Amino acid sequence: MQQLKLAAILAALFMASQAQAQSTIKIGVVTPLTGTYAGIGQQVKWGIDLAVKEINDKGGILGRKIETIYEDEEANPNVAVQKAEKLFQVSKVDFLTGTVNSGSTLAVGQVAERNNRLASTTVSFSDAITGDKCSPNMFRVNAKAGMQSAALVEWMVKEKPSASVFYLGPDYEMGRSTVAAFKAAAEKRGATSVGEVFAPLDNKDYSPFFGQIRAARPQVLYTSVAGNDTVRFLTQLSEFGLAKNLQIVGAAGTVTAQNMGAIGKAADGYVTGAAYSAELDSAENRKFVADFKAMWKAEPDLYGVDSYGVVYFYKAAVEKAGTTDTDKLRTAMRGLEWQTPQGKKTMRAGDHQAVQDMYAVKVVNGKFQIIGKVSGEAAVGPDTCTRF
Repeated sequence: MQQLKLAAILAALFMASQAQAQSTIKIGVVTPLTGTYAGIGQQVKWGIDLAVKEINDKGGILGRKIETIYEDEEANPNVAVQKAEKLFQVSKVDFLTGTVNSGSTLAVGQVAERNNRLASTTVSFSDAITGDKCSPNMFRVNAKAGMQSAALVEWMVKEKPSASVFYLGPDYEMGRSTVAAFKAAAEKRGATSVGEVFAPLDNKDYSPFFGQIRAARPQVLYTSVAGNDTVRFLTQLSEFGLAKNLQIVGAAGTVTAQNMGAIGKAADGYVTGAAYSAELDSAENRKFVADFKAMWKAEPDLYGVDSYGVVYFYKAAVEKAGTTDTDKLRTAMRGLEWQTPQGKKTMRAGDHQAVQDMYAVKVVNGKFQIIGKVSGEAAVGPDTCTRF
């Protein structure tokens, strides 16, 4: 009788271990699938889906396949919070990513804390995310605004020393953070600020701002509008003749592979500071670009590559921790090094900001060309997170 009980217990334990091995790891993705930032969300989805396919084809993570569950955040923080709660509470996801709007990322970080789960952004630029509003449960695998500014300013002071600069950003957390970061870096290197304005998200007409720009007579115009807003802004700027004799620079996500075709010639000459260009000459990036194009018939941009990379970041952390347990996984993520098509990245333990090399990138005849480089250590700046 005792032997039968023991056999039953062992069989139950074996079945439980088999079920655990076969159960999926659920990754929730809250990203804009509609609206002005839908193109960014498309790159997020493409990058994640490619990485998940590659990993699942090789057996998954610790023998468990990855399952992705998508929700549309509409680039709206209130919607993002609702969708994140649903994914954590109803879908029981192990990890969450995908947020684009910086306000959404900040809000979702708090949701992740309440649910004792971890999250990561692959898109949001606001320095506050890994700065004064940092969260112990939020990690950022992409470059923050200050890192972009470091690469862009380094180029600008050589090409346009002591330049007069006008700023136009979208009127929310990301727009104000990117403008503030570039403005501080540019003024520190001798540039003069001659004006700034902030336009509503999904703005249709930028002409009311053109009088201020014309009156300021800047040599350089910095902008951090994104998605469809970029198409409208740069097209209208060109149509009104304001782009002549004006160097336009901006945030990494302003002109991308997704919206460049719609912008057309108005994008030529635009310069940004970014952590990625599809033109990066390495075996890893060439393979990634080829695989991405083969799967999606489109070229990856920084959002696609960082969203691809976050899945491998999560995989490396789970394999290091040997579990998906939140506390153990958080510890494994801090200081983690992992490989991406951009090269090796390191997750800084003190603020959960990825450290990576940065580039000055210019649009020439509809193509991105790398024209400068700043090391990740020089670009990342000090750790200002004090919450953990």
